[in-house]
Amino acid sequence: MIPDTIPKNYKEAVEYIEDLPRFTKKHSLEHTRLFLERLGNPGFDRKIIHVAGTNGKGSVCAYMQAVLEAEKKRTGFFTSPHLIKINERIQIDRKSVDDDTFYQVFLKTLEIVREMEGEGIDHPSYFEFLFGMGMMVFAGSDVEYIILETGLGGRLDATNAPRTPFLTVITSISLDHTEILGDTIEQIACEKAGIIKDNIPVFFDGSCRAAAEVIRRIASKREAPCREITNCAYEIREADRNCIAFSRKNAYDKDITWRVSNCGLYQVMNAELALQALEYVFWDCSISRMKWTKAIASVRWEGRMETVAPHFMVDGAHNLGALQAFAESICEFPGNCELPVVIFSVVSDKKYEQMIDYLCQKVKAKLYIVTEIDDRRRVPADELGELFRKYTSSPVYVRGSIRDAVESAYEMRGNSEIYCLGSLYLVGAVKKYFTGGERQC
Repeated sequence: MIPDTIPKNYKEAVEYIEDLPRFTKKHSLEHTRLFLERLGNPGFDRKIIHVAGTNGKGSVCAYMQAVLEAEKKRTGFFTSPHLIKINERIQIDRKSVDDDTFYQVFLKTLEIVREMEGEGIDHPSYFEFLFGMGMMVFAGSDVEYIILETGLGGRLDATNAPRTPFLTVITSISLDHTEILGDTIEQIACEKAGIIKDNIPVFFDGSCRAAAEVIRRIASKREAPCREITNCAYEIREADRNCIAFSRKNAYDKDITWRVSNCGLYQVMNAELALQALEYVFWDCSISRMKWTKAIASVRWEGRMETVAPHFMVDGAHNLGALQAFAESICEFPGNCELPVVIFSVVSDKKYEQMIDYLCQKVKAKLYIVTEIDDRRRVPADELGELFRKYTSSPVYVRGSIRDAVESAYEMRGNSEIYCLGSLYLVGAVKKYFTGGERQC
């Protein structure tokens, strides 16, 4: 039973929310709509941009935030998961909401939830509760645009509750969460395309033919204007560990060099998807390409091909599609003489043996270090070690803690770079380790 006591401060509020998975489960979309209605349908009067997809959602949202900010538009952003602090899930103008605002909105949301429970209506889940809080925060500010990043799937996700978004965006689609969304690309695409609304424009990554066919069909059925973006829309000019330069293949941008401050090649598609969506938003305005190029270059999306310490890069690649993008990116780095050191961990609801097989084939490493995260879904490090030894002849080391994994990587790297991947929870724990000052590298 959910505790009856009212949390007295921010820390207790976070503990209450973190405990919700023990007491509640995901509910129907109609339940979420009822919850939001009780809250006063907060934020429904703003321009909502809804983003779904398997990989790249957060990056696309970040690029859109930056450009909207350059156009002097205030934005709210609801995202998941957080890497270090729960406040990261609710942002205004690219900044996480502060602790006091978080707590005050928590109290207002909890009051409504308690009224619902008194009428026999189930308590919202962890994600649903935070989504309600986010919309309350946005409604209490003067944001003009609200960017909603889908949590899981799309059709039944809590963020799909608003019926009339301003536009929708679908990023790359690959196999992930197959036990929930389906075990084929077509089934997963159908769930993602569930965010498409009648007559509301949709912009999508058309790189996967099977997914694109599903999205086009559903958009046609919904009479939703549809823009498909492929890699024909841009050309990569130069790439290194800090930046990728690219050009866009249209009449307006043919002589302009764009840059993303990230070494993941997939980020160019994410940037292009954001740019084309926002060109629709500002179709009747004079666009300053200089402002937009600076905005795109300013984006630093945490946990995606991010250098967090000398010779140490983290990437949130947590499914096969993301691993493929990771492998493609690092193979393009110039001067890759030394084989890298790879740190890996994963949660149990992923197809992790398939991921390990692919990683060992495509990212040859000097050595692999496996560890485990502090989560109930963690895969034991010993089990991961056995799987790596099945697929590689390179040395495999098992470390029970993330601290030991990081320390071992530095001790054994020689002149190699260190890559840490497999889970966003792992990325968050590693970033917390470094920012906590436990190691001076």
